[in-house]
Amino acid sequence: MKSFLTLISRDLRLSIRHRADTIMVAGFFAITVILFPFGIGPEPGVLERVGAGILWVTALLASLLSLDHLFSDDEQDGALDLLLTAPVAPTTVVAAKITAHWLTTGLPLTLLAPILGVTLQMPSESTAPMILALLLGTPTLSLIGAVGAALTLGARRRGVLLPLVILPLYIPVLIFGVGAIDTSGMGFNANGLFAVLGGFLLMAAALCPWATAVALRLASE
Repeated sequence: MKSFLTLISRDLRLSIRHRADTIMVAGFFAITVILFPFGIGPEPGVLERVGAGILWVTALLASLLSLDHLFSDDEQDGALDLLLTAPVAPTTVVAAKITAHWLTTGLPLTLLAPILGVTLQMPSESTAPMILALLLGTPTLSLIGAVGAALTLGARRRGVLLPLVILPLYIPVLIFGVGAIDTSGMGFNANGLFAVLGGFLLMAAALCPWATAVALRLASE
């Protein structure tokens, strides 16, 4: 646990030094959501119906912006090889980097979402379900994204390959995340949808760090 926390602290310090990347992700998320009312129109009924989908799709795309640097910066300066050969399990290294990635991308997006939901004229009843859905869904996006980032590490066209690899895997999270917010906003019980999102998170937490570690080992050979 001490090594895990130390690795998280390291990545957080690096993200503070390169805070422009975090600001870029949050800025992309905010600006893109704000643009939708101008494109769709100010009708409350229309915005309310599509608001959850807009937030989730934009959050999904925003999370992609930072995945390209999840392992590539450490790979370029040789730090990744040192981390993988350190007396720490590779899955611990991967899990720490994924946690730091979520803390600097997924968590800020989750905190921004209720504010941006106001611009989409979403009902106040959707605020708590929106936060819960994103708290369950965005870590899953980081976990799946880490696998894609490891698989495409060192590829010549990594920026193009990465979305093609992971976007299909994001679709179930997107469907159930939007469904949970919409169902709760209409006053129905969405516990089943939240349970599915939680199941996705548990399954990704169990499988993705291991798969990412294997992919990094193959990429470093």
